Amino acid sequence: MPTVAIDARDAFAPQLRGWGRYTQRLLEALDAEPAEDIHLRVVREGSSGPEVMFEQLGLPSLLRREGVDAIHAPNCFLPLRRPCPGVVTVHDLAFEEFPHDFAPRTRLKYRHLARRAALSAELVVCDTEFTRGDMQQRWGVDPEKVRVIPLAPALPDGDAPPPDGPYLLAVGDLRAKKNLTRLVEAFARLHAGGLEHRLVLAGLDSGEGERLRAAAGDAPLELVGYVPDAELDALLRGADALVHPSLYEGFGFVVLEAMERGCPVVCSDATCLPETGGDAARYFDPLDVDAMAAAIGDVLAGRDRWIEAGRAHAAGFSWRRTAAATLDAYREVLA
Repeated sequence: MPTVAIDARDAFAPQLRGWGRYTQRLLEALDAEPAEDIHLRVVREGSSGPEVMFEQLGLPSLLRREGVDAIHAPNCFLPLRRPCPGVVTVHDLAFEEFPHDFAPRTRLKYRHLARRAALSAELVVCDTEFTRGDMQQRWGVDPEKVRVIPLAPALPDGDAPPPDGPYLLAVGDLRAKKNLTRLVEAFARLHAGGLEHRLVLAGLDSGEGERLRAAAGDAPLELVGYVPDAELDALLRGADALVHPSLYEGFGFVVLEAMERGCPVVCSDATCLPETGGDAARYFDPLDVDAMAAAIGDVLAGRDRWIEAGRAHAAGFSWRRTAAATLDAYREVLA
């Protein structure tokens, strides 16, 4: 039986982010229904020293030593020289569009390795048709070797009580691509017009916090930082709407996670987001503050319609299907 190794280190990080969440849920789904024709070798940890050393030297050595037949890098850092065929998942190219959202060393790593990994891979996996097109346009990746495999809601369900009082919620690190300054400006206008809600922003502060507080003026803004899963689940269940004003995404987990929990979604119409949200979100131009405020008002005035549409839409995504399609990708490269 052929062996496929999965570089799953991100799934075991103490604070799961998008990549780690994807890898964790993929592993769970693969474990729930094991393939009878493929053995999976899960790589849980690297070695001491820089990550890039393990990815480009240590991991190929492990693959060679164990006689692995294919490798899947779910974090875009596929070994460029490897003893077996490679599958690489590229979730998005945000580091190309918003390079200053990333630390200098991280940006350098992406710039030097991610494109080469995608070009060298026998097969590339991405979450949306948008990212397939973006890779073709920016990097010249042959779309014929790209497989679009949608993800699914990834946040675990919980039962913690939501916060009291009406609030709007936005989720994501406080950085440029998330477009939160315009959201705060739209919220401040709604507050001046009589909106009684507060705005809760859940995400790591990458230096934008003071600017956002200044933009809010006297409108009630809460910056709660990174929150654990149970707290994020409660925030989504209690919010009167999720507002997702991002300028660039590769999938947008939180859109489906809000819909699944009966939280209406008000969403940017940029990049992949209409692909993820379908007809179940109310969209706006993310550069137009007035349009954003109007969309929020529309959803708050007719929440029941958006709740029903969102739940139905989110139910169409499953990790079981994601895992099955990923196994098919493995079979392609093994053949």
